[in-house]
Amino acid sequence: MLDHALSQWLDTHAQALDLGQCDPQQVLSQLATAQVLRVGIDEGQGGSGGDLADAVETLASVASHSLAAAFVFWGQRAFIEYLLHSPNASLRERLLPTLLSGELAGATGLSNAMKYLSGIESLQVSARPQADGWRLNGRLHWVTNLRKSGFVVAAAIELEEGGAPFILAIPDGLAGLQRSDDLQLMGLQSSNTAALDLHQVEVGREWLLHDDARSFLPAVRPAFLGLQCGLAIGLARCALDEVQRHLQVGRSILAEPLQAQRQQLEQAVEELKSGLLDGRFLTQPGALFRVRIALAESAASAVQLELQASGGKAYLSEHGSGFARRWRESAFVPIVTPSLVQLRAELQRQARDAAA
Repeated sequence: MLDHALSQWLDTHAQALDLGQCDPQQVLSQLATAQVLRVGIDEGQGGSGGDLADAVETLASVASHSLAAAFVFWGQRAFIEYLLHSPNASLRERLLPTLLSGELAGATGLSNAMKYLSGIESLQVSARPQADGWRLNGRLHWVTNLRKSGFVVAAAIELEEGGAPFILAIPDGLAGLQRSDDLQLMGLQSSNTAALDLHQVEVGREWLLHDDARSFLPAVRPAFLGLQCGLAIGLARCALDEVQRHLQVGRSILAEPLQAQRQQLEQAVEELKSGLLDGRFLTQPGALFRVRIALAESAASAVQLELQASGGKAYLSEHGSGFARRWRESAFVPIVTPSLVQLRAELQRQARDAAA
């Protein structure tokens, strides 16, 4: 369960967060105040205990109120996971307290890298080594949680002269690092989502998260995708709860499909949790991809069922603003990187390789 104050704030501001009428600076502060960023992190590292499955459930709870807020939550929490998996203990000790308190925003920046891992696209940032670090050039086209008051972004870096790509944390304020204006999205406007251009940006070795992207990315992919699944879970549950409300006013014909969709959704949720906790997604990424696809489809089906349950009211602004927001949110779930098209292409490639 979420803190009542956070639930109330999210409900009050959900529409404004989606449309960009709420100061995005507030989102991370609200999440941090409610302590949700600490779930699933060992108490010795400043967390509140629990495991990654607990973190997914907490993120899903936020998403049931506002996908924009949950998207910010995902960006912050994913970056924290990168720190927890990094061998750079001094960097973790320096950044983790400010990330957990919401003072510093963490941006994943690894969507491109996850596609690189599957052979979908090349890395977008290159580096030339220097005595005390690297000089970076490139562009990250779509990064969430780039809070203007201070952020640090993770990025996978390709060496210009060859060699293993690596993972850096890049702090804001460096010469040559430029944040674009917020991207004009269809929704999720208060999520501090923008592009980053890097021109001769100098980063010291103390910001190294991992020296081998090819080993680091598969290790953090279950958390990256698992937490991302919380977006679909929360949205689907909220839509199905709305269907349940409408059943009480003459829509009982939908009771059977509602029950079937709930069962299908929660079965996928349990499969996600068990895979995260027993570690099988580390060696069987295809299983995680299939769960991600199933959950995205559950969210789309749930919102469609909500439309049927709402009827014409869904098209009346007075009654349907929440539904219209969830409809926009459901359109985002399939395209957040890695998109369902990319996941299906990767599963198809894996099937061909297995048959060869």
